[in-house]
Amino acid sequence: MTDLIELEIGAPAHGGHCVARHDGRVVFVRHALPGETVRARLTESGDDARFWRADAVEVIEASHDRVDSAWPEAGPGGVGGGELAHVSLEGQRTWKLSVLRESFERFAGQAYEGDVVSVPAALGRDEDPEPGLRYRTRVSAVADAEGHASMHVHRSRQVRALETMPLATAGLERALIEGRFPAGARIALTESSTGELRVLAGGIPWKAGRLDKRPNAPRAVHEQVSVGARTWTFRVDAGGFWQVHRDAPEVLVSEVLDRVGAAERVADLYSGAGLLSVPLADAGREVVAIESDADGARAARRNAHETPSLQVIHGDVRKSLLEGLGRLDAVVLDPPRSGAGAATIAALAATETPRVVYVACDPVALARDVALLRERGYVLVDAQAVDLFPMTHHVETVATFERR
Repeated sequence: MTDLIELEIGAPAHGGHCVARHDGRVVFVRHALPGETVRARLTESGDDARFWRADAVEVIEASHDRVDSAWPEAGPGGVGGGELAHVSLEGQRTWKLSVLRESFERFAGQAYEGDVVSVPAALGRDEDPEPGLRYRTRVSAVADAEGHASMHVHRSRQVRALETMPLATAGLERALIEGRFPAGARIALTESSTGELRVLAGGIPWKAGRLDKRPNAPRAVHEQVSVGARTWTFRVDAGGFWQVHRDAPEVLVSEVLDRVGAAERVADLYSGAGLLSVPLADAGREVVAIESDADGARAARRNAHETPSLQVIHGDVRKSLLEGLGRLDAVVLDPPRSGAGAATIAALAATETPRVVYVACDPVALARDVALLRERGYVLVDAQAVDLFPMTHHVETVATFERR
């Protein structure tokens, strides 16, 4: 059997591909669009496989949402990380809305009533001069045998040297492409909102083309987040977690502050470096932040130094809930990509907190947790998704639940 097959492309599915069928078999197709007819190269197949995977390599009938790829290196047979670069920005948001709706219907048993908006729209601004590009302030790569910054070919151990990285800020792209690093080293690059640029190779700071092994070599950056008349400054390790979109902190802080409303005592679960905890406490609330990662909790404590109403606990979220956090008016829940899960939601429900604000980076995990929260008496009253990851299938959703 040839590895090229002609397919009529169906709906998008979670993960950056569309669903098609060939002789009754499901085929997950990347680099295609719903409604297209394409020739696709099989990348994973076999008579005993439950489904096949393929890359669209020739478009016979194109969708009106198809555009020239913004990042050809992430095209068919290329690196991962830009799987929707061939889709118009409006088409990308339509794609993500379709995935959200399907996820809610399938896993939550209810409709997703929200939308997917661009970052400028979420902030009430005009579109960026380079819409969908130059937004990433964090980039990771691996050095190939010649020391070039490389990324893995999708679903492969093969690495390929990068020639461009248009999703990254211009400064990060230069540092990434022009740098030469120890072969095999994991590379992490960060450019903060204050203009500090840090490069780590194998976890060690990198400066002027070589490893900076000094004990006091700088590895932290300072991030500033402004909402309304308030500005907060955070210190974050270059290898630590922070939102990758340059405007994501402002978007998420604005959403969470609005949704928490007048709540006087709030728990921030999975708090990270305190992005949400510090603004919540700075507004006069009593806030308890829980973070299981030691480095994240340490960063949160440092960032909470001038915010006495914020208590940071280094510990497991579920265990902390079961041990008791006292009366809570609201909970902010920002779990990892896998979601909160049944045990944590059961522990959360036992607190009888009247309001939950959920920040989710995965539609399926959110939908599963919507169903679990509903079983425990929490009704979804509002959800809104923001396209914080253009050119990829990822989307961030903020939802509010109330106990009924």
